[in-house]
Amino acid sequence: MPSACDSPIDDIEDMVSADDPTPQERQYARKSIVPRARKRNTQQTTEVLQADSVIPGMQKIWMRTWGCSHNNSDGEYMAGQLAASGYKMTEDPAEADLWLLNSCTVKNPAEDHFRNSIKKAQEQDKKVVVAGCVPQAQPRMDYLKGLSIIGVQQIDRVVEVVDEAVKGHSVRLLGQKKDNGKRLGGARLDLPKIRKNPLIEIISINTGCLNACTYCKTKHARGDLASYPVEELVERARQSFQEGVCEIWLTSEDTGAYGKDIGTDLPTLLWRLVEEIPEGAMLRLGMTNPPYILEHLEEMSKILNHPRVYAFLHVPVQSASDSVLMDMKREYCADDFRRVADFLKDKVPGITIATDIICGFPGETDADFQETCDLVKEYRFPSLFINQFYPRPGTPAAKMTQVPAQVKKQRTKELSTLFHSYNPYHHKVRRHSLQSLRFIHLSEGLCSFSHVLVPKRSEFKGKMIEVEIFEAGKHFLKGRPLDGSEVFTPSIAEPLQQGEVSGLSQVTYSIRLCLCLLCQLLLEPQR
Repeated sequence: MPSACDSPIDDIEDMVSADDPTPQERQYARKSIVPRARKRNTQQTTEVLQADSVIPGMQKIWMRTWGCSHNNSDGEYMAGQLAASGYKMTEDPAEADLWLLNSCTVKNPAEDHFRNSIKKAQEQDKKVVVAGCVPQAQPRMDYLKGLSIIGVQQIDRVVEVVDEAVKGHSVRLLGQKKDNGKRLGGARLDLPKIRKNPLIEIISINTGCLNACTYCKTKHARGDLASYPVEELVERARQSFQEGVCEIWLTSEDTGAYGKDIGTDLPTLLWRLVEEIPEGAMLRLGMTNPPYILEHLEEMSKILNHPRVYAFLHVPVQSASDSVLMDMKREYCADDFRRVADFLKDKVPGITIATDIICGFPGETDADFQETCDLVKEYRFPSLFINQFYPRPGTPAAKMTQVPAQVKKQRTKELSTLFHSYNPYHHKVRRHSLQSLRFIHLSEGLCSFSHVLVPKRSEFKGKMIEVEIFEAGKHFLKGRPLDGSEVFTPSIAEPLQQGEVSGLSQVTYSIRLCLCLLCQLLLEPQR
């Protein structure tokens, strides 16, 4: 029979100090206690109350996020809630009182960076709170001992956790959110947030997935599919546009599976969102696995042809070998991926299809790898994410017979060389090649989801302008704005300033800051 320590953690919400004795230690101590009489003190004494000088809400916090767009969205929500409560978010880790580290569990290097950041924070005597998929999936890791943890579905309680952490307590919130026994998509979508880019709103439409890929650790953290209702997502998009956003990025572990748990589907959501997109603003779809996009190819091609939806789709193939895909439990074959790619390339002119490939999965032969190389040669993907396989602890793939490390490295290098051997944007450079361009950063814009570099001009940010393409690199195009070209502003409102809190009125924000400053003044020693 497994011990209590081996049971899964559903929810841990107890505050403990790192120096507190364990229950066993307390019980042992009781046996050694000998009661003794206490003498009554007849002299009058003056009791001095020692107030806790640590007032939560006035510290500086530095946050670091690793991983996918979903993780970045979670990070934006956590930063917004903390700022709304009076904490000051800083870009300088050295001046911060507390480090909030939002982790990714996809690959070993990402977890290594996360672990090293914890060590560095402790060496600098910083308070630490950890979040994301690593502590959610493995909360008992030695290097997480004594640290406060925010579970992936508990980001709406980040202020509680940080409040206790700055006072020296350790708090762990790892439970799943449920409504009448049904698992919810996660934290509320109307929480305050600080967008990393005020022009882009990242919306997670669901959490978890339906697959059980043998190499995936994220499933251990995010769990099974849980989708947000359509109306909640539409309302979040509507609010974002009212705050000056000109692009919405949809994200999740698998956007194609959206709605299967709540009786709807991705096209239904997308058509509703399209109704809310202002003229000139755009919608970008996130990653979808082949099995689910296959169900909606015709409808998805219509959506991707919509003038306010980017002709872009991220469809990870991972391998072109059916035997490897079977070992991965990907639930599709290479021809399924080709069917998706060929159909969309035929029906959606100029579409960009991005994909992922894992090199050196257990059991992958030279012939298997060659099939993958042939697929890349066939489609010449403009965006290709090449990953060397890393066995993640606790996954079935970690127990399989591994491909030698040197072979994995060689295959990764060979595929990278192949990817860099062609230029996917060369055909876009031609005489009088004109493109309508949207600027989401100061020095670059997007057209058909190709990055276009132009001279840096602050007045272009968030605007659309026509440019002439004159050069193509591997990952970008270069353009020059046309003289006399009309600048179009797609936003229906003035965008928030960098670092400004979304979903919180400026009056409310100012009142909270004043209260925090007042508390700080009251705590200062009298001069």
